[in-house]
Amino acid sequence: MSNIIKIGMADLNTTVSPGILTTLGLGSCVGICLYDPITKIAGMAHIMLPSSKNIKNNSNKAKFADTAIEKLIEDMVKTGANKIRLTGKIAGGAQMFSFMNKNDIMKIGERNVQAVKEILRELKIPIKAEDTGGNYGRTIEFHSDNGCLVVKTIGHGIKRI
Repeated sequence: MSNIIKIGMADLNTTVSPGILTTLGLGSCVGICLYDPITKIAGMAHIMLPSSKNIKNNSNKAKFADTAIEKLIEDMVKTGANKIRLTGKIAGGAQMFSFMNKNDIMKIGERNVQAVKEILRELKIPIKAEDTGGNYGRTIEFHSDNGCLVVKTIGHGIKRI
């Protein structure tokens, strides 16, 4: 029986096999899943914004791409993961509403995805798979026994990546 751990919005957690990490309703938010295939340690963060740098109230590290990834790696290493072996999978980053003006500030989903990719690239963590963009929400489940990310959507079916 797998242990299912729910990750809320602006939240993160880790698990060891056979645990499953899940988060509901990723819209413009991005679910970041990191995995060590040897120790089978998995981590997930549900980030809301790309950067903590320009925000006054940034005490919740899980809310921002930059601080959440750092904290997630730290927690996974404490559990026994090796940073060098980590791989990533990401989902979410949808454009949930259409705006009349094409102001980039409104493209939170796109900016979240870009920030996550940049940070993972800087940390030399390869992104093995992604399901991002579009205009629909996603619920994801990350399986620590095999690193499989299950992406569930309404109207777009279920994908295993």
